[in-house]
Amino acid sequence: MSASTPADLAVTFRSLARRQREAIGDADPGAVSGLVGALEGHVAAAAALLHTTPDAEAVARAIEDRPADEWDEATLDALRAEGLAAGGVLRSMQAAVGEDDDD
Repeated sequence: MSASTPADLAVTFRSLARRQREAIGDADPGAVSGLVGALEGHVAAAAALLHTTPDAEAVARAIEDRPADEWDEATLDALRAEGLAAGGVLRSMQAAVGEDDDD
């Protein structure tokens, strides 16, 4: 994700809720409650960078609303890192509930 643009990052954060539902599937959400907390932590960290509410949709909107000339590389790098970490948490959720990605 190192070359991801702000638009790519908005898609990443906007898709987190759907990807979480897909990762958990029909399993008991309580089985991954710690991972849900970790995912929320990455969203909250991204939200803090953008001074918005700790909600993935709010993060995506804040990314989309920021003009291109107002981005600095440090913020983009930090958002990329949070997006990558969130993706890792989602993969861990999927593994924890035993869902196969090939379905």
